[in-house]
Amino acid sequence: MMHYFHRQVQLWGESTQEKLQTKKIAIIGAGGLGSSLAFALGASGIGEIHIIDFDEVSLHNIHRQVAFKMGDEGKNKAQINAQTIEQRCPFAKAIAHDCNFEQWSEKNIHVDLIIDATDNLPTRGDINTYAKKVNTPWIYGSVEAFHGQVCFIDKSSFNDAFKIVQKSPAGIAAPIVMHIASLQANLALRYLAGLSVKKDFLYYLFFNEEGELITQKFGLPTED
Repeated sequence: MMHYFHRQVQLWGESTQEKLQTKKIAIIGAGGLGSSLAFALGASGIGEIHIIDFDEVSLHNIHRQVAFKMGDEGKNKAQINAQTIEQRCPFAKAIAHDCNFEQWSEKNIHVDLIIDATDNLPTRGDINTYAKKVNTPWIYGSVEAFHGQVCFIDKSSFNDAFKIVQKSPAGIAAPIVMHIASLQANLALRYLAGLSVKKDFLYYLFFNEEGELITQKFGLPTED
């Protein structure tokens, strides 16, 4: 196993890599963000990864959802991502759940971290409510056009910080999806490895009209 993770072991040692094998996470959504998260975290040595999505692959998904290829249309997204994880890394157990988040939450599966890869605010509100109920941190991520947001939510409340409304998504560029998922994955991996993580700060990233990448940081109010 350590030979497979050689470059990571160089980074943090064998004991930390072994620690990751004991961790369990849930990725809510297996589309754009979810595919990139599964690709990155699935090969990092996390012991058990639950992937939740009831949706099927459509042709218009494939350009920005890295787990899928032509011919996957009509297949369940969570199942394809789980297969990809186990094909790339024999040391990770990937479990697909062909259902929505509410149905998955009723299964009472314990995880160490929940990662949002959905595309709507109401579901994120439900994730926040559930995470508070089971005392589990979660990582929020969203993308639209050329901008995105990321936040490791621990003591703060998504429901208090955001107005929960139904909103139709705008167009989106594929690279920003991968960029935001990468930031989420890095936060997740640092947390699970026992490294420091800045919690309850919202990072907002966007390209301005000159094409410059701008990053802003906002502290969210906590419940304590």
